Amino acid sequence: MVTSGPNYVESVPNGGYRVAGSRVGLESVVLGYLNGQSAEAIQENFPTLSLEKIHGTIAFYLHHRAEVNRYLADLAARWEELRNKSETDNAELLARIRAARSEANRD
Repeated sequence: MVTSGPNYVESVPNGGYRVAGSRVGLESVVLGYLNGQSAEAIQENFPTLSLEKIHGTIAFYLHHRAEVNRYLADLAARWEELRNKSETDNAELLARIRAARSEANRD
């Protein structure tokens, strides 16, 4: 897909991307940025990241916007598939949990 910039983003074996030298996914920084968070606000959520790495990751996104947007869309689709599978596989348990939660909220 995308080649990484100067040590700000690296690919991981499962096909994902993360901020270089960290366990923070590219999507975490990019989604914060797209939701209007400043680099400083993103750093509050991920204090192990330097402002340089956050700005570098945002610059990487801006330079590779189309590719990263496709990656984010694919990631969202995979999460939706997993959510749907979990809903199906755990329907009974989820129904009991939701019923208990509803009962607790009535009190």
